[in-house]
Amino acid sequence: MIIFPNGTEAEAVIFDFDGVIVDTEPLHYAAFQRTLEPLGLHFSWQEYVETYIGFDDRDAFRHAFSLKGTILSQNELHGLIEQKAAFFKDVIKSGVSAYPGVLDLIFHLHLNRFPLAICSGALRTDIDPILAMLGISDYFDVIVTADDVAASKPDPECYQLAFQRLQSLHQHGLSKEATVAIEDTPAGISAAKRAGLMVCAVTNSYPAERLDQANFVTESLSLLL
Repeated sequence: MIIFPNGTEAEAVIFDFDGVIVDTEPLHYAAFQRTLEPLGLHFSWQEYVETYIGFDDRDAFRHAFSLKGTILSQNELHGLIEQKAAFFKDVIKSGVSAYPGVLDLIFHLHLNRFPLAICSGALRTDIDPILAMLGISDYFDVIVTADDVAASKPDPECYQLAFQRLQSLHQHGLSKEATVAIEDTPAGISAAKRAGLMVCAVTNSYPAERLDQANFVTESLSLLL
């Protein structure tokens, strides 16, 4: 059991990825623009933060095209996702930095054998290279990504699946009431809460007043140790 500074007790932690472990949102935005601009589509950074940041790639592309009155076929959607993934791999070659305190928190929890998971709307192929860069590829018992679910956050499916898989690995049993999800967006908070989990929100992407549905909010994960 870990006791966070605000008194919240947890026996397992599920991390969102983009915006919680690493600041990849500007990189995802750049990859989206490189994919969409040749097609005459574009959205601003502000639009990305307000609308797209909570989507997985599938729903982001569907939304962008729906604004132009276009419904994508599955083949078209798959092709766009592959193209954007290729651009993303290119833009991360310059390196990615973890947010302050998050690696120390992950190291501490792993060292003390806490059940850990990642629940992300990103693709697994986006996540794995960055985990390797950070040296934490083997620190998570479960990784749930957009590849594993049909709907993006705020749908709770991803967190339900992450908890189920985490629980199945730990015979002593885990409870939702003692599992904390760490999120940075309103959509992520909603997904985790709808899955029955506690939520710690970190103000990496939104101000605290936009994250008030979480159980508690912190300015930095460095403050959780």
